[in-house]
Amino acid sequence: MSTPTVTGTSSLDAALIALSTSEATWAATDLRARRALLEQVHELIGRHAQEWVDAAVGVKGLSHSSPLVGEEWLSGPYAMLTGLTALADSLKAIEKGKSPVDGFKLGTAPGGRVTVRVTPHGLYDRLLLSGFTADVWMKPGVDAQTVRRQAGLSELDPTNTHGVAVVLGAGNITSIAPLDVIYELYAHNRVVALKLNPITDGLYPVLAKVLAPLIELGVLKLLTGGADVGGYLVQHDLVNHVHMTGSAITHDAIVWGRGEEAARRKAAKTPLLDKIITSELGGVSPVVVVPGRWSRADLKFQAQHIATMRLHNGGYNCIAAQVVVLSSDWPQKARFLKELRKAFAAAPQRTPYYPGSDRRVAEACDAYPGATPQGGRVLIADPGPKGRDYLLNTEFFAPVLGIVELPGDAPQFLQAAVRSANEEFHGTLGVNVVAHPKTIKQLGVAFENAIADLRYGCVAVNAWTGLGFLTARGSWGAFPGHTTDDVQSGIGVVHNALLLDGPERTVIRGPFRPIQRSLTHGEASISPKPPWFVNNRTAAHTGRALVTFAAKPSPLRIPRVVLNALRG
Repeated sequence: MSTPTVTGTSSLDAALIALSTSEATWAATDLRARRALLEQVHELIGRHAQEWVDAAVGVKGLSHSSPLVGEEWLSGPYAMLTGLTALADSLKAIEKGKSPVDGFKLGTAPGGRVTVRVTPHGLYDRLLLSGFTADVWMKPGVDAQTVRRQAGLSELDPTNTHGVAVVLGAGNITSIAPLDVIYELYAHNRVVALKLNPITDGLYPVLAKVLAPLIELGVLKLLTGGADVGGYLVQHDLVNHVHMTGSAITHDAIVWGRGEEAARRKAAKTPLLDKIITSELGGVSPVVVVPGRWSRADLKFQAQHIATMRLHNGGYNCIAAQVVVLSSDWPQKARFLKELRKAFAAAPQRTPYYPGSDRRVAEACDAYPGATPQGGRVLIADPGPKGRDYLLNTEFFAPVLGIVELPGDAPQFLQAAVRSANEEFHGTLGVNVVAHPKTIKQLGVAFENAIADLRYGCVAVNAWTGLGFLTARGSWGAFPGHTTDDVQSGIGVVHNALLLDGPERTVIRGPFRPIQRSLTHGEASISPKPPWFVNNRTAAHTGRALVTFAAKPSPLRIPRVVLNALRG
């Protein structure tokens, strides 16, 4: 199947007219039938997963034999498969007159927040994600009864649909666009026109195959084209809602236009696009490294961890870490930076497939002449207070990693780092906090309050916020409160397979050490080096095994996953 080319607006008009007509079809599709559609798409993804990964490998210029292909297995079909399974479970609960939250542990967090433990959930999670947890935090003041009652969103009344949505797909992670389609259909009860990003047009054939049940029902149109096509779609009178993944610059061009006229519209708050828009726009993500007493192996492992946070997918992730925040008073600072430089340099080289990457790397080098170029990558030492503004407010979307130092011991530093992350960094999508378990214990309630004070949509403690993206039942998006005239990392959430109403954030926690050392240090984890690490030697094999398992879960498929993971 070749990728179609849009030749004029008449075909776009026809697609939107057909979708508008099919809204009645979606309204008449009951919960059981909607769940069956999810199961059909799930089955097709399992059948065509290799084709999906092959297409992604072609887009990104990877060698088929590279361990980095594991990124495409995990962030492509695996993310989609687990998302569909979790959402189907929620629909099944609603069918039975239950809440999707029933069976999940509810807890509390600082500030009068109710939490929902979404990972681990079930035996398989406990085996495959040993030592990792994920909790969705609701907004302050929302009680547990309200959480249970309101979970389900539009699926509580599937006959009440909300028009036509346009989804402008991402160009970096291949599951983003189809997952966004599912969220529009099920959480918001809208039929969808998906316009692929031109970078991912090579995935059109396989996406058309796996999404065929929705396309054939008429509730999804799969479209291609450039910015002109996207602009026409979002302005169309038949479109009620727009969801996009990309940059704040693109968002503002859609909402306000370009040039001086756009500035005048923004100042007057008279948008060019006068309809609901939700978005996921990335930002400058910090990694807060809390000082403590680390072993040599800890320093090396966490340096590799942080290198992964930046260099996964070549650095072209909305949630990629961009700035490491360290204590200038940490006695081990120099040794850690040495390990970080080594990990950054040793990570596998790859093709800079995302447009503009080389230019953005060059701009970083121009802005910071003392930076260390490393084969198309840049490591920027602390530029000092006067030089930080550009680093903390420019999302490079390229393999650029900066360092910022703040004074203080663990309590003083953590307080200062939280304040900096909230007030000086652009964006609120995700923040990573790395801390020794003993330091966390010593800080006690102060550490938990610091996590609560961080105004980010995903907070990861001794884990990478990228795992938040993979956590189907977690919410994914910016911290709530942004507006179209100050959009930061976006508006609204996606994923959220429990269909929670108004989640505030997802908090991920992981093991400080892999299995080889965690057991000897008394950590309750048997997690090996995670398969998303860029230096994981068996990532491709583990990723394929995880997709095979997610397509048809069976205890017989667990050993293959575990054995590959342990060899990583």
